[in-house]
Amino acid sequence: MIFDPSIFWEQMISPVYLQGSVLAVLVALGSLVLAIAIGLAMALMKRSKSKTANAAANTYLWFFRALPSMLLLVICWNALPQLFPLFRGEWYTPFVAAILALGISEAAYVAEMLRSALMAVDEGQRLAARALGMTPFQAFIKVVVPQATRIAIPSLGNELVALVKLTAIASVISLQELMRVATIGVQATFRYAEYYAVAIIYYLIIVSLIMLLQSLLEKRFQWTSKKGQAAK
Repeated sequence: MIFDPSIFWEQMISPVYLQGSVLAVLVALGSLVLAIAIGLAMALMKRSKSKTANAAANTYLWFFRALPSMLLLVICWNALPQLFPLFRGEWYTPFVAAILALGISEAAYVAEMLRSALMAVDEGQRLAARALGMTPFQAFIKVVVPQATRIAIPSLGNELVALVKLTAIASVISLQELMRVATIGVQATFRYAEYYAVAIIYYLIIVSLIMLLQSLLEKRFQWTSKKGQAAK
């Protein structure tokens, strides 16, 4: 069979691909938010002087780096409801399970990104904030976090791109994301080239938009940093 442009264009404007793309992006964003929340906690625990906190963070990173994302995904979808009644409710959908699994898994990598970003902020910044009367928490939120965010944006942008692609494995728990939509079409028609080509185009559009947003955020934080330096 040769490539059929009419099938390709028909699928390009099909709403199911758009819905699958939106779902993939939402899962990726939700997973990244969860990964940042857990990763920040792990990064702070690794920087803590407490041996217990440090050991707990290292154990988390070791354990979840060792588990394949797909294995964690099927555990979250199949094993959690078996072990905990809380996860047997109607609220626990493949969408929620995918965010939970990918967020927990990727937090092990985001933790190191955030720890590196926090370490890159000069300790003198924190001391200066304390000298101005800020509490340790205020110094962290108002001085350290904004600077660390600027440093972490490129890494987190790359992580979001990786998560968008990683959502494809959620098809194993019947999540109707982009790759699942293309696979269903292929199974029904055996037109591999046309359906997968559409999926490629949608992934390229999503990644291009993420890269554009990342670039805008980087410029925004660079502008803020330069303005602050000029004021000094």
